[in-house]
Amino acid sequence: MKTTTQVQLSLMMFLEFFIWGGWFVTLGSYLPNSLNTSGAEIAMAYSTQSWGAIIAPFIIGLIADRFFNAERILGILHLIGAFLMYQMANATDFGAFYPYVLGYMIAYMPTLALVNSVSFNQMNDPAKQFSFVRVFGTIGWIVAGLLISYAFHWDSEEGVSSGMLKNTFLMTAIASACLGVFSFTLPKTPPKVGKNQKVTISEILGLDAIKLLKDRNFLMFFLASILICIPLAFYYQHTNQFLSEIKVTDPTGKMTIGQASEVVFMLLLPFFFKKFGFKKTLLVGMLAWAVRYILFAYDNEGELAFMLIIGIALHGICYDFFFVSGQIYTDSKAGEKFKSAAQGLITLATYGLGMLIGFYVAGQITDANAYLKGDGHDWQSIWIFPAIFATVVMLLFAVFFKNEKIEYKE
Repeated sequence: MKTTTQVQLSLMMFLEFFIWGGWFVTLGSYLPNSLNTSGAEIAMAYSTQSWGAIIAPFIIGLIADRFFNAERILGILHLIGAFLMYQMANATDFGAFYPYVLGYMIAYMPTLALVNSVSFNQMNDPAKQFSFVRVFGTIGWIVAGLLISYAFHWDSEEGVSSGMLKNTFLMTAIASACLGVFSFTLPKTPPKVGKNQKVTISEILGLDAIKLLKDRNFLMFFLASILICIPLAFYYQHTNQFLSEIKVTDPTGKMTIGQASEVVFMLLLPFFFKKFGFKKTLLVGMLAWAVRYILFAYDNEGELAFMLIIGIALHGICYDFFFVSGQIYTDSKAGEKFKSAAQGLITLATYGLGMLIGFYVAGQITDANAYLKGDGHDWQSIWIFPAIFATVVMLLFAVFFKNEKIEYKE
């Protein structure tokens, strides 16, 4: 792969995840403070990610893989996203906001697969080359958070109360427009299949891999993947809101510690996976979710403020040790014939079904623990729920999943 191509792909990844991190993290703070939304309405907004994940395979399978170059669809979707993001910034109530965020996520979620397709199409050794490109996506997410907190101060107490978080949508709209235009300069990535080749719904959604559920271990992993998304949804949906309510300074900037730890633990994952095996790696990942929420529940702004930082820093273990390990496990169980279908099935189960349930549950729990008088929530009671839930999932997995040796391929 040429150096100029690697630079192009790295910039593409940077902008792709700068866009996501530039508004999604602070959405939970923006909605109740600027549009006076309830927890259930916040859940509706976040669940658009799940609807986007469910619809994305149809856009990829029926359009991108058959009729148009991936880089062109990527550009079109981001230009559409720029318009919708601008409209989100100007919405004055949740009724007007929701259709735009739903449309935006339906447009954005397919781009996650498209940037991978564009990247892989240019690589002669993806196993070695992709990580050096993908890491710029994590850097983009981190830079977005640092800008919001430390350069613009949009998430400060004064910024939130005065509606300055609206600017995150404008910043994202500009970045999305830039990526939309830039995408048309990317290396050509032609359709994978012919226009006349039949594609079934089962193939698009990865349902051809459903026969893997006959394997008890894979079934246990599949169910655990769905269930663990419930505590995961609490983190994405309410952490920024929680930090803002308890008056933590620069909450979005501090949350980038989670992405930094993701890079560190990604590097440690091969060692841990080889030494302790798949089952223990997943159990550590699930345990980290429980520990994180206990730390959130019992912290305070004074002497125990360090517990918040530790809880955020656990994100690397929470995500990498469960979800990345799960992708490796799925790949090993599927075999050559069903590799893509199996990964599609797990993505549909987690970011689709699992997160959809999780966002709904998180919204209900948060509303149930809102103070009747005055602003704010009983966050200790809120965080205890996902802590207990993650612990139960971990224990059930420990009991019913029989250990098996899985080869880690770097």
